[in-house]
Amino acid sequence: MTLAAVVLTYNEEHNIADCLSTLAWADRRVVLDSFSTDRTVALARETGAEVFQHPFENYARQRNVALEWVEADWIFFVDADERVTRELAAEVRAVVSGEGPEVGWWVPRHNYIFGRLTRGAGWYPDYQMRLIRRGYARWERAVHEIAVLDGPAGYLQNPLIHYNYDNLADFVARQRRYTDYDAAVLFAEGVRPHFYTPYAQAVRHFWWRFVTLKGFRDGGHGLWLSLLMAYYEAVKYRKLGRLWRKGATSPEAF
Repeated sequence: MTLAAVVLTYNEEHNIADCLSTLAWADRRVVLDSFSTDRTVALARETGAEVFQHPFENYARQRNVALEWVEADWIFFVDADERVTRELAAEVRAVVSGEGPEVGWWVPRHNYIFGRLTRGAGWYPDYQMRLIRRGYARWERAVHEIAVLDGPAGYLQNPLIHYNYDNLADFVARQRRYTDYDAAVLFAEGVRPHFYTPYAQAVRHFWWRFVTLKGFRDGGHGLWLSLLMAYYEAVKYRKLGRLWRKGATSPEAF
């Protein structure tokens, strides 16, 4: 069984070399780039990786393009801000060499947020569908994409290392994009908020993150993250309310 490690990129010059160095064990290392304007492509080629380019439409489409273009029995998707440990590499090799029925494998992640390993508030085990038997899966949904498998899935034990959210500015920028998208999805589904919904959802979300998902295990860090996520849950429903008032799903509605 051949295995290709695929990294989707756009302007990842600060990450790509370190990421690819943890994938040297794969049969192929492939970078699917969305026409970066920095040195991502040059650095990837310097490491010996293959580089393909495809215009970015959404994350699901990029992953599906990789499944179409990259010839290998198994595809292991890794983000540029993730690193693969030796233990995870050995586990991946073991399962793709086996004869089990699984056509996809969920991989847990260790998320480093603001430079700190975060184990509560929903950030662990943070399973991601990343190891796919080619020909048995497709991705759907533009953001927070989901994999649809033609067969059973398994769960790996060793985590990916994910350097997520470098700082507060990075967190805020991404949450703005996510809330735009999520509000548009809710609008399309016909979800109509009440005037109190943003506040009620913020309280519910904070309790879910900090108590149910045990954000308190991370102390003040977990409290801060739970409050931030609760705030952006309220932002999402405020944006949804604006969409209903304007009757549009375009970004200008926000």
